[in-house]
Amino acid sequence: MRWLVDGYNVIRRSPDLASHEGESLDAGREALCRLLAAVARASGDRFTVVFDGAQGGGTGSGEAGVQIVFSSARETADRVLARMARSHGGAVVSNDREVLQAASRAGAIAVRADQFLARLAARRASEREILEKDEDDERPAASKKGNPRRLPRKARAAARALGRLGGIPRRPAS
Repeated sequence: MRWLVDGYNVIRRSPDLASHEGESLDAGREALCRLLAAVARASGDRFTVVFDGAQGGGTGSGEAGVQIVFSSARETADRVLARMARSHGGAVVSNDREVLQAASRAGAIAVRADQFLARLAARRASEREILEKDEDDERPAASKKGNPRRLPRKARAAARALGRLGGIPRRPAS
């Protein structure tokens, strides 16, 4: 799956990433790209992170599975994200209402940054949990609780996209 990420928006929603940004903008961007590269290696998904640029804009390559795009001085990162959503589709991650609305209108999946970060945190926690368990332990069956009503179509699409990130990794074969 292709993910389009509103870089500074996501960084400022995560206390850990924001603390890196407190050191410098470069440190915040690098921390986000390292996090996304780890997810890309585990899931096979591709991430394009869009940041507001200062002058000419341009693209760069982060780690494997992560592409970095800087907007030009004439265009905001929000407009770049909307344009990329129209041309590439996928899932757009931001808490900016206008970006999410533009993504939905373009037919892309709109995912709130808070949901995205929560899913990544849950994924890391489940990975640690699996590493800590003995190989003989079996996972208990998931109980079916909650409201049986079906979510709206767009909410189901966002949940499916986030579900790709929250998959529990398999134990390595002995």
